[in-house]
Order: sequence, then structure tokens, then C-alpha cells
Amino acid sequence: MQQTKRILVTGGAGFLGSFLCERLLQEKHEVICVDNFFTGRRSNVAHLLDDRSFEIVRHDITFPLYVEVDEIYNLACPASPVHYQYDPVQTTKTSVHGAINMLGLAKRVGAKILQASTSEVYGDPEVHPQQEGYWGRVNPIGPRSCYDEGKRCAETLFFDYWRQHRLRIKVARIFNTYGPRMRPDDGRVISNFIVQALENKPITVYGNGEQTRSFCYVDDLIDGLVRLMGTDDEVTGPINLGNPVEFTMLELAKLVIELTGSRSKIEYLPLPTDDPRQRQPDIGVAKSELGWKPKVQLRGGLARTIAYFDDLLSSDRSRRVAAE
Repeated sequence: MQQTKRILVTGGAGFLGSFLCERLLQEKHEVICVDNFFTGRRSNVAHLLDDRSFEIVRHDITFPLYVEVDEIYNLACPASPVHYQYDPVQTTKTSVHGAINMLGLAKRVGAKILQASTSEVYGDPEVHPQQEGYWGRVNPIGPRSCYDEGKRCAETLFFDYWRQHRLRIKVARIFNTYGPRMRPDDGRVISNFIVQALENKPITVYGNGEQTRSFCYVDDLIDGLVRLMGTDDEVTGPINLGNPVEFTMLELAKLVIELTGSRSKIEYLPLPTDDPRQRQPDIGVAKSELGWKPKVQLRGGLARTIAYFDDLLSSDRSRRVAAE
């Protein structure tokens, strides 16, 4: 019989965090969801509030937190360029000060702790696909650096706590993930394309559209995080979690137009600063250490995500009409 644990999820009201809270509650654990609601939304976890094993706390992890828990999933940090560039100093503080505070908490209570790192630690890579042993090619002073370097520093802190204090750590490098509960204004490519297509607006593709990404459906990603947390203490990571099937931005735009039945046309815009040309995870370590690989194909995952955004936009339109 599985032991019930008391688990802290920082960023628990966000896109990934809310699905993780849901999964942990399904496994009969007690969950403390911590969020400052900068990008997280209470509506993402509203359906969990009646569960007596669920607790939500409004808190910014750049300040210390005092709770008693068995495990910590540290997901707190804005993850889309629009949001992490809005207040880049706070983004860096969330990654660095937040990691220090959560590691200190884990050390004090003897908890196992997982860091949600990112494929952005690889920067604009010269190695393809990206393996965990690749150190990356990152601009330390660009507009994306607050996120890229913040996450890289967080990884440093995790491994220093592991070496110096023998803390039980797990580090997951998360590649592009999508699904319901993404924010329509987050500036990520899948949410951008879907919202533009549903509104029959031009699909904005940057550069020539030949840059590539690999897209993992949220259910698969959450399964990977839970599997990583459940491994023996010797397995620290970092471990890539993502879907290794690669798509160009043009391929994605055309698929979204097809699935939505949109009348949108493709519009080309200049490539943003430091935008990676290609991004594809090597998931060999995840397969061998976790027995994990993605199950949901892009077409099926996009269909579910499109249905979510269609409902969301329809509700917004209905509210606006009612208010007029």
C-alpha cells in the first residue's frame, strides 16, 4: 500500500502545477499548493478546493516558507517569455532566491526536493538533439537571460546542496509542454497559434518558420515528474523530459489551421533576440532511469488543447456580450 505523503508544490496554481496537484491528490497524498498568482490562476485549482487533502497558500517563494512536508516540487517561476521578461529581476530572484529558500526548507525538514528546470539551460544549442551532458550555449546578458541563467543557477544550487549537505534532489529539464490551462496571453507558440486561428487572425511565424521545437502533452510531462520523484536517491538528474518528435514552426502553424478549420493566413515577423533555432530532447536517460516516454501524439494533444481554448474564448465572448 502506498504511503500518504505531505507534498508541497510551488507554482501549484500554474499550468503545470495545477495538473501536478491533481495527480498527487489522485494518488491520495496531502498537497500544499503555494502560488503568488503572478501567472498562476485560482481557477486552475478551483475544482480541488473541496478536497480535504488540498490546501492553497498565497506566498512568494523569494521569501522563506515554514511548513512540514515530505516532498517538494519547486515549479514556481514564470515560464513564457512574455511573463518572465515583464519583470526580469523578479524572475531571476524567483529562480535563485526561491531555490535557496526551498532547498533550505528541504534541508530543515529532511524532505526530498525536485527542481523544475528547463531546456532553456541549453540556450541556442550547437549539439542536436540535446543530451544532459551538454553544457549549453547561453547569452548571459540578453533579454532571455533572466530565465535561462536563473534556471542554470538554480541547478547549481541544487547540486551544491546535494554535494555539501547530501540533500535528496531531483532535477528535471522540461522541454516545450502544452495542454489545457495554458494562458491565452502567455506568448508561447502553441497558445499563440491556437488563439489566432480560432479568431481567424494572421498566424504570426517568426523568421522563416524553419526553426524547430518538440512538444510534450501536459499529462505525459506530469507523469515524468512523478516518476522522477519516485526514483532512488542515487538518481539526481538532470533528466530531460519532453517529446523527441521535432516540428518546424511552419508545420505546427499548418496543423493548427487544419484542426481548427481556420481561415487564418500565415504572417512572417522578424526573429526575436536569442530565439533558439532548434530544440529537441534526447530522452535516453528518461527511458532507462524512469521507464518513461511520451504517449500523446501532437495531433491528439492539440485537439484537446484547441477544445479548451475554444471553450475559454466562447465564455469570454459571452461575458462581454452580457455586459454590453
